[in-house]
Amino acid sequence: MIDYDVVIIGGGAAGLMCAIEAGKRGLRVLVLESNDTIAGKIRISGGGRCNFTNIDTGPGNFHSENPRFCVSALRRYRPSDFITLVEKHNIAYHEKKLGQLFCDGKSHQIIDMLVSECDDVGIVIRTSHQVENIQKTEGGFQLDDMITSRSLVIACGGKSIPKMGASGFGYQVARQFGHNIIDPEPALVPFTFQNELLNKMKALAGVSQDAVVTVGKKSFTEAILFTHRGLSGPAILQISSYWRAGDEVRVNLSPARDMMEFMKEQRQSQPKQELHNILTQRFARRLAQFICNEVGVDGRMADLSNQKLAQVADFIHDWRVLPNGTEGYRTAEVTRGGVDTRGISSKTFESATVPGLYFIGEVVDVTGQLGGYNFQWAWASGHAAGQYI
Repeated sequence: MIDYDVVIIGGGAAGLMCAIEAGKRGLRVLVLESNDTIAGKIRISGGGRCNFTNIDTGPGNFHSENPRFCVSALRRYRPSDFITLVEKHNIAYHEKKLGQLFCDGKSHQIIDMLVSECDDVGIVIRTSHQVENIQKTEGGFQLDDMITSRSLVIACGGKSIPKMGASGFGYQVARQFGHNIIDPEPALVPFTFQNELLNKMKALAGVSQDAVVTVGKKSFTEAILFTHRGLSGPAILQISSYWRAGDEVRVNLSPARDMMEFMKEQRQSQPKQELHNILTQRFARRLAQFICNEVGVDGRMADLSNQKLAQVADFIHDWRVLPNGTEGYRTAEVTRGGVDTRGISSKTFESATVPGLYFIGEVVDVTGQLGGYNFQWAWASGHAAGQYI
């Protein structure tokens, strides 16, 4: 039997940050990772350069049944705090756009930094260790009849990207100890379509377009990308976290230019030009033809009435589509939902009903938007729990 002060299940961003903070307090900490390597999501993040935080992080960048839950942790550990750690290790970085910070080099620099910090405080990390059994004891917890600890931290993430070992294990543990689970769903994930619309959209695969994408009262302004399955791109991934099955998605394909005004100007200056050719000034050729086909309007500009142009403009500024679903956990960057925050302290991340049990990171019902926010949540929640375990 091996005894520790703290056992952390999950060697990702939140788990490693929590381990570092607990280790600084002199605690004996064991991190158990089911995969053969730690920090898989850090490794693949940002195309291999790790979008490690966002300097504009705030509570409004997160989705949860309890929107206020994330406030305390985010206030106590800010992007500037993680940036200080990055600079301590002489890791060069840059802002790509919209406050998103990336390594100039590769993601392994962030992993090496975290491992170095763990080594400095004596953290023990075991990989390829799948926990099979957890029991509550009088003094804390017992795992697989071989490890005991006073505190247990669940930091094993959600169900997104199962090929990297993601599973519902964290939810299983939460249920075992009486916690409610907000139904997990894929988030930051492409939409899929079917039937006639999908067949039309397949011809657009690879086309990108700046757009405003809206579901209900939530909107994002970034690029969309047509795929052979449907729609992806930053704006689509963002809005997917707010989409529910059956929701209509509205797309403004020209947020920066009034298309009615544009087409009237072109009709005046280029009356002999075909509409689909005029639209190529604003859209890729395949998308311009798709717009004309969907509206059923094309021909010489001189022959098109204001009413016809208005039909085209209305379609461009308010294209409405109904996804049949998403690509699922296979490509989802994160999992929406998770352990109900009503059963967890927003200050310590300890269970309200099971002393010594903590939940941090993606396993909790807090989901960040695209752009480094989910890593900042991992750092902040791990840091917070590490002060109290």
